[in-house]
Amino acid sequence: MMNFVVKTLANAGALGVAIWLLQDITLTGESTGKKALTLILVALVFGLVNVLVKPVVQLLTLPLFILTLGLITLVVNALMLLLTSWLAEQFNLSFHVEGFWTAVLGGLIISVVSWALNVVLPDSD
Repeated sequence: MMNFVVKTLANAGALGVAIWLLQDITLTGESTGKKALTLILVALVFGLVNVLVKPVVQLLTLPLFILTLGLITLVVNALMLLLTSWLAEQFNLSFHVEGFWTAVLGGLIISVVSWALNVVLPDSD
């Protein structure tokens, strides 16, 4: 359970950094508390997308992964971020990613920041 909480907080932190750095990734809310709650909920959606959808997409793109020496991972991460944006809209969460190239850059930022946070934060159940 602790591992789940740590990974969700790492995702929320990484999403927060991407929102802060890129003007085309937006999170709106009336107050800081509502923004923080929305960010946690979006991190949960992002985590579910990465657990449920990403492995299937990676399996389907395995030949492209080999052909591009792993660069297709940037595209897969961007698609997962765009899917998270779409799902957030469906759940009435105020998170939006504008455009594919913003999603590519956002996916790169999120990957680097979440990796760094997972190194620093404890990893026990």
